Amino acid sequence: MKIINRRFVSAVFGFYLLLTGSVARAEVVRVEIESRQPFAGGMRFGQVGGYESISGQLFFEVDPEQPINQRIADLELAPRNKSGKVEFRADFFLMQPIDPAKGNRCLLYDVHNRGNKLALRTFNDALNTNTPTTVEHAGNGFLFRQGFTLLWTGWNGDVMEDGTDRLLAGLPIASNPDGSPVTGRNYVEISVDEKCFSQPFFGSPWGVSKAYPSVSLRNDDAMLTMRRDRSQPAQEVPREDWSFATVVDDKPVPDPTSLHVKEGFRPGWLYELVYTARDPRVSGLGLAGLRDAVAFLRYGSTGNPSLGRIDRACIFGISQSGRLIHQLFYDGLNRDSLGRPAFDGAIIHVAGAGKGLFNARFGMATVFPTQHRQNLSPADSFPFAPMPQSDPETGQTGDSLSRLRASGDLPRIFFVQTGTEYWSRGASLLHTDVEARQDLPLDANVRIYHIAGAAHLGASPTDRGICRYSRNPLKHRGPVLRALLVAMNQWLRDGTEPPPSRYPRIDDGSLVSVATFRKQFPQIDSVTTPESCYQPLRLDFGPRWTTDGIADTVPPAVGKPFMTLVPAVDRDGNEVAGIRLPEVAVPLATYTGWNLRDDAFGAGGLLADLHGGWFPFPTKPTDTDSRKSIRQRYSTRADYLSKYTDTVLELTRSRYLLDEDGIRLLEEAAARDLWID
Repeated sequence: MKIINRRFVSAVFGFYLLLTGSVARAEVVRVEIESRQPFAGGMRFGQVGGYESISGQLFFEVDPEQPINQRIADLELAPRNKSGKVEFRADFFLMQPIDPAKGNRCLLYDVHNRGNKLALRTFNDALNTNTPTTVEHAGNGFLFRQGFTLLWTGWNGDVMEDGTDRLLAGLPIASNPDGSPVTGRNYVEISVDEKCFSQPFFGSPWGVSKAYPSVSLRNDDAMLTMRRDRSQPAQEVPREDWSFATVVDDKPVPDPTSLHVKEGFRPGWLYELVYTARDPRVSGLGLAGLRDAVAFLRYGSTGNPSLGRIDRACIFGISQSGRLIHQLFYDGLNRDSLGRPAFDGAIIHVAGAGKGLFNARFGMATVFPTQHRQNLSPADSFPFAPMPQSDPETGQTGDSLSRLRASGDLPRIFFVQTGTEYWSRGASLLHTDVEARQDLPLDANVRIYHIAGAAHLGASPTDRGICRYSRNPLKHRGPVLRALLVAMNQWLRDGTEPPPSRYPRIDDGSLVSVATFRKQFPQIDSVTTPESCYQPLRLDFGPRWTTDGIADTVPPAVGKPFMTLVPAVDRDGNEVAGIRLPEVAVPLATYTGWNLRDDAFGAGGLLADLHGGWFPFPTKPTDTDSRKSIRQRYSTRADYLSKYTDTVLELTRSRYLLDEDGIRLLEEAAARDLWID
């Protein structure tokens, strides 16, 4: 296995990039390659053949005076080089066919999630890793057999290396014109599921983010409050009962980015800290770097490792990564310095109606609100919909794609949701008015797909975790997203229309209030349904928020919630609208996008963040379950398989499933025998 010398390649690439004006205008000024090698030992993938992987760092310079960069918050406060440009860098990882003629000429940019690569696990069902090198990391080989060029770059300055090779970005720190540090009031909410005595400001199940430090360990004007949930009044925690510290070996160690509470954090409670922070990163440069990296591979000449390979580009993101795409488009950051588009298409998966704190002073990419937690995060804010809308409460009008429309640069976009996004992430606001009274018309460049019965996290283990009920095991990401990626590539390549949108709507009764849903849901022994869903709050951060990304009101002033709706269900409790996979259309269980927190973890009975539920049908009739038993609905194994096959055929004919996935699903169904006594 040959690895090209890193220093030699870096020097050659850097020399030519600096000399070639057309490449420099793509904002990438140097490429440092650390490794270039055949992937998976030279394994061949169908007619495309072998792949190579190339990794290293990209070095950028952006001009703060250029119009394309005017939306980047605090860019004017970033340090500049002698040319008046702002410098930053990012890790990159590129995979492409060894033979350029064998690729499909489409670049798929996978937006990393907290530094983690997701595309290979999602589309290829591959072993999860941030350093794909082996056959196991190729999985079923789907993306490689299709001939995509795959790119990942660091964009998130929050990410810290933890030994798992997360993608990093080196973003500059904003400072005042006199060189003094930028400071400001900052808000942090901490809520834990198990008692502990200290927590980093921004921890999550997916990693700890690099927080903005307190200006001092004392920070006399800082305040901490606690409450059981958002409906309860906040109680101030006396200053002597908490500190900026991390507990190590049962002793608090001073730490300006961590909160220590003497009595310990109560599970499920909300702890809200307001303090004076310092040294905000110019976080919006991460979005600019993402844009410019793709523009470089598409249009750059000398020094471009993908020279002549790419005609079109599609961006893909799951959850946080999908919200970043929506924010990228909202900020209009889809053209390079020569006016060329970076992305022609986008697949935004399980992002709800959200954008995020990706381009703001003291922005933290990891934060997102749900029914119980982080309600004061502006990740879900007006305008929600990718089409014109208005807010009668505030008089605002808006469109999340208005800047791209104005530039004539509107990509083709798939928004893909599960039930969880409707319950816990306000997804209905993507396609209804803010009062939940009517459906909005979709733009011709936008499709919305709802995967009925699926949950945000996808194919969870069925143990309960923090939940009251078993978690949802429905596997939806691979099968549906593979088909949609093929459809997107065809739409971009030759204009072939993708499958029609499928999502719940007000006008046909498939999108309803929680009260209506509760009447529809079947009686299941010991199961209670949610009493409400997540409704984003109208938040006022002050006069500079929407223009400059600077919050003057911290925490924000809170107004009325926006109105949201949830998918209607049938007599089995399964969602009626959307792409109904055979497990939902020919069910053996009820699959939900919601679950409830168990009392043992605090906030019992509220929605369990991003979890779904799973309720198997009874094997025989019972008075405590209104759903038909398996034998009542399918008299024989052949009856079940016949109905299952009909559903698979409908989905493949309609292009919501590929033939290869339809065959696999049929094989899995044929292996079940629920009629053996």
